[in-house]
Amino acid sequence: MNDTTTIEPPTQTGHYTRPDVRGFLDFLNSIEGPQMHEMPLAEARGAYLAMVPVGELDPRPLAVIRDLTCPGPAGDIPLRFYDARETREPGPAIVFYHGGGFTIGDLDTHHALCTEIAAEMDLPVVAVHYRLAPEHAFPAAPDDCEAATRWVAESPAELGRKVTGLIPIGDSAGGNLTIVMTQALMERPAAAPVVLQVPIYPLSDEKPDHVSMLDFAEGHLLTKTSMDWFSECYGAVPGNTRAYPIHGDHAKMPPTVLVTASLDPIRDSGRVYGAQLILAGSDVVFLEMKGSIHGFTTLRKALPSAQADMQRIFAAMRLMLGNA
Repeated sequence: MNDTTTIEPPTQTGHYTRPDVRGFLDFLNSIEGPQMHEMPLAEARGAYLAMVPVGELDPRPLAVIRDLTCPGPAGDIPLRFYDARETREPGPAIVFYHGGGFTIGDLDTHHALCTEIAAEMDLPVVAVHYRLAPEHAFPAAPDDCEAATRWVAESPAELGRKVTGLIPIGDSAGGNLTIVMTQALMERPAAAPVVLQVPIYPLSDEKPDHVSMLDFAEGHLLTKTSMDWFSECYGAVPGNTRAYPIHGDHAKMPPTVLVTASLDPIRDSGRVYGAQLILAGSDVVFLEMKGSIHGFTTLRKALPSAQADMQRIFAAMRLMLGNA
């Protein structure tokens, strides 16, 4: 286990907020009604999906968009396969894990984002819909994601592609799963190596009182109350590497593009993970989207500036893949 001592930034009284982010937050905070954690579970999941046409851009057209399944530890795992090309030469594949606090979210909530990734990176993308809590608490999500990622690495006939490398990527809970999967596959390699990981505003640790959690507990889309609800549903085990990857071996990590948002309550959980990678000598590009919030990757209609953020992420991914 690595030293997880953290260096916290000082609490700030004023925080830069982008104009489009401020307008969106003002609108969001003016809406009356129950919060997601106050709804019945089915309604909460429906509300998350209903946000997509309001906040997210339309999907990009692609040559291939196909639903698949792969074997998992508790039955078939739903997948969605994306590619801008009908056929391609052997090469890396991106494996995407969606966000939603391990409790909400699915292939549809992140569909447009996956089309964007496939189109801009010109690589095949396989999105994984892991089992959700509380019906399937920890470690169901990482168990499903690992089974699916290893399946992709084996270049199954269903993909019609020869996969030579893996690129785990995900947002929020999916950012956590990105790191967990990378650690698992570096410890016990799959049929293809991990060549890059891209955790986007990930939860890496169980520390409840990061400065960012105190500063942005309310009013910035993701709230501390929501995080507490997600945590209760997921039932992760403190100190467990597959739950909180800050406790893993950072010296073995492949190149990393790590993304945070400056107004995110879990911003510092991403920052301390990046610090551990750097202390371990790993190759890291760290991008913090100043003045933006948790969830910006799937709010690119409501937050036009988030599209430029995605372009920064894609540029960093290309840079790291080129170096590799």
